[in-house]
Amino acid sequence: MYTGMSSLERADREPWHRASACSGEMSMLFYPPLRPEKGAARLRRESRAKAVCANCPVAADCLQNAIANDERYGIWGGLTYRERRLTAPPAH
Repeated sequence: MYTGMSSLERADREPWHRASACSGEMSMLFYPPLRPEKGAARLRRESRAKAVCANCPVAADCLQNAIANDERYGIWGGLTYRERRLTAPPAH
């Protein structure tokens, strides 16, 4: 269902989002840059984002939101899109 909002905008409206550890963090930590990013730089950025998620009280809600909305970009609930695809049950 298209709501006219991105997953991040929808998440901002969810009660769990106000308690997230990433509130106020720069999005550049959780999303790839617009310019090409080399592997080592990507891994460092993702590790920093995942460290924030590891201490987040609502990481499970965040992850569930990303899976439910098929969020294809960014670190959500401590997982990348590729990692979320590997852990999510197949769609029927």
